[in-house]
Amino acid sequence: MAAPNFNQIDGPEAFKSAFGVSRETIEKLSIYEALLKRWQKTMNLVAPSTLDQTWHRHFADSAQLWGCVPWAPSPRSHGERVGVRGGTYTEQAAAPHPNPLPAPSAEAQGEGKHFLDLGSGAGFPGLVLAIMAAETGQTRHTLIESDSRKAAFLAEVARQTSVAVDILCARIELRETCAKVGLVDCVTARALAPLPKLVSWAAPYFASHTSGIFMKGQSVKAELEETSLSWDFAADLKPSVTDPSGAIVLLTALKSKTEG
Repeated sequence: MAAPNFNQIDGPEAFKSAFGVSRETIEKLSIYEALLKRWQKTMNLVAPSTLDQTWHRHFADSAQLWGCVPWAPSPRSHGERVGVRGGTYTEQAAAPHPNPLPAPSAEAQGEGKHFLDLGSGAGFPGLVLAIMAAETGQTRHTLIESDSRKAAFLAEVARQTSVAVDILCARIELRETCAKVGLVDCVTARALAPLPKLVSWAAPYFASHTSGIFMKGQSVKAELEETSLSWDFAADLKPSVTDPSGAIVLLTALKSKTEG
């Protein structure tokens, strides 16, 4: 069978072929798309130029993160391993990046794993991941969005798709928010802030085993350098399969340099 072409995720069937999800998941994403287009008429949820490319620019862009989830089956792709110690990091040449994995099985995900999406906006990537995981019921998903209108949109999508998510209309960095959410297994974010700021917001939610999966642009290496001035961490860099200029950062072993 020919590998799916991730340059052409132009609708439900292409998405289903690429990610191997069920018809039920496709139906939920189709409801999501319809609501996105309806609400976009009265509020700015996504860039207008991307609305007709929702399955590629937003759904597939978010869904590819399953291939980066640490407890999923070992990815067939290899990015650059970046080990940060003492404010520097070293790189290895990136191998070619093949297609991402489909959604992991319930056994691979692990029961009770908690995903936290920061600055969810219109739900990318957090709500897409929650919809994909709904088939198994093995994970928890929390979305934080400070804009009350966007939070209302997320709640409506969750209601109409019958997806169980916790939606908090709150500021990420507030102590009250951190206390309510607690420590999680995986933190995600897309287009929220430069990496140094993003890491400072995400850190209170990190336990020793937590992974951060952050979608970044061309400046990712410079952002990693800047972040390493204040934080120790290890990171894998993977090229995005939906955006030639994009990159995905898998960040682990996060520790502030002021600790201990």
